[in-house]
Amino acid sequence: MAAKIFAENSVVTLEEFEHDTLRIAQVLREQGVGLGDRVVLKAGNSISYVSVLFALMHLGASVVLVDQQEKQEATGSIIQRAGAKVVLVDADAQVPAYVEPVYLYELLAAAPDLAATESRLSFDAWCDLDDSLIMWSSGSTGEPKGIAKNGGRFLKNLERNAHHMGHESDDVLLPLLPFSHQYGLSMVLIAWLAQCSLVIAPYRRADRALRMAGLSGVTVVDATPSTYRSILTIIKQNPALADSLGTVRMFCSGAAPLDQALTDLYVERFGSPLLDSYGSTEAGNVSFATVENPVSCGQVMEGLRIRVVDDEEQEVAAGVVGELLIETPDVMVGYLTDDGGIDPVDQHVFRTGDLGYLDPAGNLFVLGRKFAVHRMGYTLYPELIERKAAAGGCSVRVIPLPDERRGSQLVFFVEDEQLREAGHWRQALCDLLPAYEQPNRVVVLEQFPLNRNGKPDKRRMEALALADGRARPEDAVPVPS
Repeated sequence: MAAKIFAENSVVTLEEFEHDTLRIAQVLREQGVGLGDRVVLKAGNSISYVSVLFALMHLGASVVLVDQQEKQEATGSIIQRAGAKVVLVDADAQVPAYVEPVYLYELLAAAPDLAATESRLSFDAWCDLDDSLIMWSSGSTGEPKGIAKNGGRFLKNLERNAHHMGHESDDVLLPLLPFSHQYGLSMVLIAWLAQCSLVIAPYRRADRALRMAGLSGVTVVDATPSTYRSILTIIKQNPALADSLGTVRMFCSGAAPLDQALTDLYVERFGSPLLDSYGSTEAGNVSFATVENPVSCGQVMEGLRIRVVDDEEQEVAAGVVGELLIETPDVMVGYLTDDGGIDPVDQHVFRTGDLGYLDPAGNLFVLGRKFAVHRMGYTLYPELIERKAAAGGCSVRVIPLPDERRGSQLVFFVEDEQLREAGHWRQALCDLLPAYEQPNRVVVLEQFPLNRNGKPDKRRMEALALADGRARPEDAVPVPS
């Protein structure tokens, strides 16, 4: 069967898609977009988005991807910093009043009047640019940064990814992710590289995505842990929807830490684990668990190497925790400067700022950011505490707040759809953790707030913790002085 792109309101073969995309490229060319021009693309997931993206790549433009939900002020700053020649948006994307955008439907409306003058898409010229892609970090641990990536390295990284995971032409991929970020964009382009089918579903509406999955025969799902939790909730309410995932051979996860308890639920329900992964916008995709090796984040991809080092930069033995350094030819070119230039990075070794270890078999275990707080004479890593809690069945995010006497207070946000009282979870956490890691305060949420990339939004949780003031007596946990 010919590979297709499935959208909510249309289904096209890859051949039809390519022909339509070449016509859109011609419209853009006639509007003055050419090799090396920076073009901002701010729109939601759709077949139009993918077609316009590929058209820009065909023309050799420098594509500046902006999340559709980005605020007007930040969008204006990005447009100015990048020196964008054209700004392309959909009807829902907001831009400052002084910007004159081109709407995607304008390109689509003009394209049917043109005959494609070329027969095949080519990304060769795009692959040669140092700023083929400019993407933005999620900003979960600081201000978002513009990340300039070479197209050739980016596509080579995805070829490694597809080979590692075994994506084939008969696969049907369902990425429940924003296409403006590393993970979602990777799956869109992998579908093209593998010449397999792609399902463009509303990733924030898992119920509708499940129905599309059943109708299109999805074989590979990629999503964040929060989306996988939503899927289980929907299936619990409507058990018949579980059949929609009957053809899935891989449930792949990324963009946020994965709890073993959630993986166990998928093994119990579908007979397949969630396959974890590791990567970043800066370094690209790095390591993946597979069906054959579903251990943590699995093995690093061919052509890459991970080193685990201590504070003296010495490589440590298997099983010892340290900072992760990635040796990869696929690393970004550099960060976008305020004047639109590129500040280059070391293209030999990328320092991740993440803590983790390799087991004796070479499987990667990622433990969290190398972000330490000090409390009662101890140096603590909040994400390591979260991992300990997760191993004991508590899904938590730890927010440290300054405390003059102890150094830090720890506010634990617990995700619990049953909304059991704070005391229940406080006792469970105290049973799991030593006194110096126990919470000063416990806040129970039905679901963690998420940022645009589907990760738990610690900035919002920090704001909630600060707004609630100091730890209340009834929530305080006795800790040694």
